Amino acid sequence: MADENTIETPDVATDVAAEGGEAQGRRGRGRGGNRDGGGGGNREGGGRGRGGRDNNRGGPQQEDDGIIEKLVHINRVSKTVKGGKRFGFAALVVVGDGQGRVGFGHGKAREVPEAITKATAAARKKMIRVPLKEGRTLHHDGNGRFGAGKVTVRTAPPGTGIIAGGPMRAVFESLGVADVVTKSVGTSNPYNMIRATFDALTEQTSPKSVAQRRGKKVADLLGRGGATAVEAEAEAAAIAE
Repeated sequence: MADENTIETPDVATDVAAEGGEAQGRRGRGRGGNRDGGGGGNREGGGRGRGGRDNNRGGPQQEDDGIIEKLVHINRVSKTVKGGKRFGFAALVVVGDGQGRVGFGHGKAREVPEAITKATAAARKKMIRVPLKEGRTLHHDGNGRFGAGKVTVRTAPPGTGIIAGGPMRAVFESLGVADVVTKSVGTSNPYNMIRATFDALTEQTSPKSVAQRRGKKVADLLGRGGATAVEAEAEAAAIAE
């Protein structure tokens, strides 16, 4: 009997310790927070946190097909449901080829990478072409408006750079504009600012398109400002879409 007791006692202690370890593991898993999207790290978008989101914001990301993708804004929303909160993310992305084509899109998902993927796909489908003067600036000034957002875009001489801030800078960098002066009045909502900027860009026209619409030559339009025929022909030849 003494031998049996000495054999059974370690087995009982082992079983109790194993059961305690499993219960503690279950409590740890329940407390870790898979309920809200995989714990604290994934709840903030795969452990990115506030600092991680800001670090990836603004820098151009260029893929193999030459499309530049810029993450403009990420908004986190929460919905209170039975048992806790359900978090979601909305991403705003601007894409462009750097040669006169640009688009924007937004996407929503439970995780940040998926929201960015949806926004990028939507932006690629809605790209527009904007005529550029000498491939570096706009042909003429313009105004855009959407909701409470009002923007003004102006052509600029070489060496000016992109005088714009926030979402508008992302649009012009993706578009391929090197010299432009902009001003935003009203709301600072990035969605409204970008829509107002695209409203101004869609109104841009080039001398070539105006000449085709009126059935004239580009030199005929440029020669009306007092320039000679030779200067008008040279300037018309230098115009690039």
